[in-house]
Amino acid sequence: MICVYGAGSIGCYVGGRLAAAGADVVFVGRERIAAEVRAHGLRLTDLDGADERVPAPRYETDPAAAADADLVLVAVKSAATADAAAQLAPLLRPGTPVVSFQNGLRNAATLRSGLPEAVVIPGMVAFNVVHRGDGAFHRGTGGGLEAQAHPALAPHLDAFARAAMPLALHDDLLGVQAAKLLLNLNNAVNALSGLPLRTELSQRPYRRVLARAQREALAAYKAAGIRPAKTAGADPRLVPHVLGLPDALFTRIAARMLAVDPHARSSTADDLAAGRPTEVDYLNGEIAALAAEHGAAAPVNERLTALVHAAEAGGRRDFTGPELLAAVVRPD
Repeated sequence: MICVYGAGSIGCYVGGRLAAAGADVVFVGRERIAAEVRAHGLRLTDLDGADERVPAPRYETDPAAAADADLVLVAVKSAATADAAAQLAPLLRPGTPVVSFQNGLRNAATLRSGLPEAVVIPGMVAFNVVHRGDGAFHRGTGGGLEAQAHPALAPHLDAFARAAMPLALHDDLLGVQAAKLLLNLNNAVNALSGLPLRTELSQRPYRRVLARAQREALAAYKAAGIRPAKTAGADPRLVPHVLGLPDALFTRIAARMLAVDPHARSSTADDLAAGRPTEVDYLNGEIAALAAEHGAAAPVNERLTALVHAAEAGGRRDFTGPELLAAVVRPD
């Protein structure tokens, strides 16, 4: 049995695809999603035209449902990682593989600290999922599933392959996670713009904000000895330069970055819209913290983090590109 622990948008989509392909899946999450899924089942769609249904998935709110799991996929928000480990610790059999399908760089370490008898494996979900209500979850961008290579995953690889979500394995996932975090620094920019991802990324002033945030991240990575992996075959050091190109040229060169659904938004934007705390502290805040740990500063990421927290408290989330650029350059 596969347990998806913390089954929100990402967890319902990944677990739903596994279930649709015949895997034995139990979802564990909040009552709000549980009631919705029990009433409507799951409908899983994507930008490539896929449309699958899981009529009666098993969705529980009691952590005890994870007790018999042969594999646990943790998809809780980063702030809930330590609590998830504490809930799972007395339930899992020793040696149970636990994959962190979460944002940021440190969640696997947090899980490992709280689950010393489990086999904790860093993982990554490289796509965006939109919750459309009534049990419908839509993958709005490209990308797949990634994980650190480990023998404990071998019995489960076929399940992911049957679900058309093959698990790409890496000898060192940290560089892949660091590359994804570079892209996820846009989550804050998108949320503060109030625009769909494609519209926001099509406007140079917003991209200039992202480029500044990425340059700070690259400097922090260098100081920390982290080498981000290539993204779509491109050297991550070149991406900030591409982001700064005029709109017409960027559109031609970076078509893959713009290959998203017209209405897709970042998970940070979705959290703000739903009145939930965001993960900004584990994205832009992570870069600010990493820089500080190595005697550097990341003022753009610090400012974006602060602006998102202000938006959580009712502040602006409709900055134009020039306004946001001015706000992060001049923190007053």
